Amino acid sequence: MPKVLLDILERTAAAYITTFLGLLLADGFDLTDVSALKAAAIASLPAALSVIKGAIGTRFGEKGSAAWLPERSGGSSSGGSGGSRTRTRKPRAGG
Repeated sequence: MPKVLLDILERTAAAYITTFLGLLLADGFDLTDVSALKAAAIASLPAALSVIKGAIGTRFGEKGSAAWLPERSGGSSSGGSGGSRTRTRKPRAGG
């Protein structure tokens, strides 16, 4: 399976699971209630939107990914912004 399809599948599953669990927690987490089925149905909407977002990302974002933003260049593995610099102060004379 191509990487982009796995990427979209992962994003869709994450959107569905987090929305479904969030709605269940907000409603009291009763899986035998009809509202749990409503929560499952409502959670499918953000998941469907995630598929659409992923499809758009394959056309306009990073090549071979569902991400909308292009891949960062620069290779900084520090986790911070690659363009930020830290200043060091020169010690003052006499103190």
